[in-house]
Amino acid sequence: MFKIIFSDIDGTLLNAERDLSDYTVETIKKLNNSNIPFILISSRMPAAMRHLQKKMDIEHLPLISYNGGLILVDGKSVSSTEIPIDILSDLSKFNESIDVHLSLFHNDEWYVPKDDFWTRREINNTKVNPEFESNSNVISKWKSEEKGAHKIMAMGEEENIDRIRDFLLENYPEDLHLYRSKPSYLEIAPKAISKLTAVEHLLDNHFRIPLSQSMAFGDNYNDIEMLKGVGMGIAVGNAKPEVLEIAHMVTTPGKEDGVAKSISELLKI
Repeated sequence: MFKIIFSDIDGTLLNAERDLSDYTVETIKKLNNSNIPFILISSRMPAAMRHLQKKMDIEHLPLISYNGGLILVDGKSVSSTEIPIDILSDLSKFNESIDVHLSLFHNDEWYVPKDDFWTRREINNTKVNPEFESNSNVISKWKSEEKGAHKIMAMGEEENIDRIRDFLLENYPEDLHLYRSKPSYLEIAPKAISKLTAVEHLLDNHFRIPLSQSMAFGDNYNDIEMLKGVGMGIAVGNAKPEVLEIAHMVTTPGKEDGVAKSISELLKI
């Protein structure tokens, strides 16, 4: 029997309006009554996940942010893996000649260099407002605070994103995980973590539930390891072909309540 559920957000849990459907909200509230925790696990920052938790009445539950780079329990960090500030500094210097948009994230801090197309798009997608500050100023601030980045988001023309990717692959192949969700987006994260490492951390240290009794939903490359590792890894119908291939089960697309439908059917709630 499954005792805990982990779900990705974008492409998996949300409807066409990039929000939670009434059916999904009702289903998760029923799960609460069954005492089965529903944990959000995303590349998003915590602030872009809390409003979704609130709608489903699961604010008391842990959050896994930045693809596993930050785990919050009762609002406090219990695991944090950051990109070292020196790597961020090197990338920023390299980017001076290209001028790709670099969004910098640490916990609930989100800094953007300017109010541009990319900034507005991300505000629309996440319902969170960033702070405006040059990359170099943020790096100086974080150096003094002895902080790194939980995530760097590079956004721009495809050929410029290629140049950023090649620079990082050449210089930091062992340190970074580069995740390309679309040609104009490159998500940069620490290589040491994944959604599965975060799931294992929470199960071992907080819930004391074996991996075999966990269920997870996802749609993209960064979900593969998690879906393969849990007891029941379910891909939504719109998932990438590689994800559909490894999933234990495939449900209807995310925009058609695939997550809620599977939960209702499998757990009979």
